[in-house]
Amino acid sequence: MMPRSDTDHSPDGAKPSALAGLTDEVLVARARSKDVAAFEELLGRYEDKLYRLAMRFVRNENDAQEILQDVFLSAWRNLPGFEGRAQFGSWMYRVTVNAALMFLRARNRHPEVMLDDVEPAVLHKGAEQSGHGSSEDWSQRPDEQLQSEELRRHIQTAVDALPDGLRTVFLVRDVEGLSTEETAELLNLSLPAVKTRLHRARLALREAIGHYFAP
Repeated sequence: MMPRSDTDHSPDGAKPSALAGLTDEVLVARARSKDVAAFEELLGRYEDKLYRLAMRFVRNENDAQEILQDVFLSAWRNLPGFEGRAQFGSWMYRVTVNAALMFLRARNRHPEVMLDDVEPAVLHKGAEQSGHGSSEDWSQRPDEQLQSEELRRHIQTAVDALPDGLRTVFLVRDVEGLSTEETAELLNLSLPAVKTRLHRARLALREAIGHYFAP
């Protein structure tokens, strides 16, 4: 099985695939029986989302494409073990997260986080949440301060310093923007575990930003 290529797309005006009306569950069953067309239909439904997710981690188009090829091959090889207890899309998200983290780890790199990616809630009431003793709303700071390269470095350093488990939850929930429930399903964690890890990650980030804003 070869991964999809950029030349695999149907030409404009082509009729929809006969498989397009089938559910993921039916396509997965066919793909598990080595139906390549069914598997490629599944990939077509999710590859854009998976590519964007990979880009969140690596910030490089070539690297994201490489990760996506690994994801497609891994999914094809491991599809017989997919038991259907999670949604196929969630399973593919999990495969992509793992592939991206392995890619970065092999190159001794960390996911790159841009300030614009971080949910606004992380920047609000930062001093109170990080133990600085006030309820200052950092979002009211001048734009040039919030958008500065120095602040970006503080955030990146704080994210890099997080343990893998906290960093992954933060990236998926607060950077990728999935819900808490979706994050739990994606990472195969309980809701309390996601909430705890996210809280700890946010506290660490706010602590780093709090030092930056300290008078």
